[in-house]
Amino acid sequence: MKYFSTRDKSLEFSFKDIFLRGLAPDGGLFLPSEIKKYTANELRNLSILSYVDLATEIIFNFCKDDIDKKELNALIEKSYKSFKSKDVVELKKIGNFNLLELYHGPTLAFKDIAMQVIGNMYDYLQVSKDKVVNIIVATSGDTGSAAISALNNRKNINVFVLHPHKKISNIQRKIMTTMGSKNIFNVAIEGSFDDCQKIVKDMFNENEFREKINMSGVNSINWARIICQIVYYFYAAFKIGKKKISFSVPTGNFGDIYAGYMAKKMGLPIDKLIVATNENDILQRVINTGEYKPSKVKPSLSPSMDIQISSNFERLLFDIVNQDDKKVASLMNDLLIKGFFKLDQEAVKIIKKDFCAEKISDEETLSIIENINTESKFILDPHTATAVGAVKKIGNLSETIILGTAHPYKFLETVKRATGKEIDAPAQLSNVVDKEEKFDIIENNISLIKNYILNKAI
Repeated sequence: MKYFSTRDKSLEFSFKDIFLRGLAPDGGLFLPSEIKKYTANELRNLSILSYVDLATEIIFNFCKDDIDKKELNALIEKSYKSFKSKDVVELKKIGNFNLLELYHGPTLAFKDIAMQVIGNMYDYLQVSKDKVVNIIVATSGDTGSAAISALNNRKNINVFVLHPHKKISNIQRKIMTTMGSKNIFNVAIEGSFDDCQKIVKDMFNENEFREKINMSGVNSINWARIICQIVYYFYAAFKIGKKKISFSVPTGNFGDIYAGYMAKKMGLPIDKLIVATNENDILQRVINTGEYKPSKVKPSLSPSMDIQISSNFERLLFDIVNQDDKKVASLMNDLLIKGFFKLDQEAVKIIKKDFCAEKISDEETLSIIENINTESKFILDPHTATAVGAVKKIGNLSETIILGTAHPYKFLETVKRATGKEIDAPAQLSNVVDKEEKFDIIENNISLIKNYILNKAI
């Protein structure tokens, strides 16, 4: 299995290569040279597997040249030992909709499902055996804590987590800034998540700096994140057992829903992938009009989706333009130089075969949380609420599964505002509120961030 860049199909990398690099050397994103397509009979065989065994079968397709299958199975089993649910995820019926709870890991968010596996892959692939690896992560709230949990105390690995200062929830921040040991460095950037993400991408593209610190990344642009997330689409669809099924996904950086798109390409009978956005609605606009034009980030009650540059969309773009790498490079250059690009109506038609999108306002989010609590005695986090709202707005869909991406405890203030209720801390976070926080505040300046990293990196 070889990997290439969305902007240059002639490049060839191994899974281990792309796992460490995260971003392609030309600024593009990595994609596999082949995608396993399951037959109906193979899908039936997969449907009887446990979550761990299903994960092994799916993930192995993408790393078989670098990881032994039996050892991969043991690695995945180890990764999910600490999850509250023995099945890793839980599918529930809430009122008249299906909710897939993805937040039973150590930091109460779907990011744990991929990040715990990735943490153990760093050890298995021995990427830090002879030299310290410095992992740089941008987070809009949940990726950072999941990365810290997975990589805390790892030998020869430092983790630098960049989050937008005062633009994530208090609990999200406290989880990140209280659990790390001496190999974890939390940095609050005076800017937006897009600013944090740009700094990380720019550092990856500076070859001299990247090589000097032996830089790696675990953001959703890392292909290992995508392949771990593919698994729960298969698992949930098998549990429902319908011929056609749709998924509604709270969407910011397009990684989680792109995993659903990959599941469909691999043969899973998915009808529609529903993109639920908040007021930062760049994805709704590009899906409905073809115009990809970032604007200023708007703070919202669903802060993990406060993103205007959805990096993983470039992977979908590659398929939309008939896998023309030069066209992708041209469009991304337009985004860099002009600040936008525009797809033609034929491209929009192609997107709409698989995707639809709806924007949910803060007011609607609060109303959804309140109504679900009243009707079903169940509390949603604000991100999952947007996915519920999108389904209600679109209507006339096949059986739909809503991805529950975070525990409501992480958004105490919003939940109380919507329902008037306080939420007890889950066991994983029972002491987090009282712990001392540790983070540095730095202005939005890549030179200052690089100097900070160089001073801390060993």
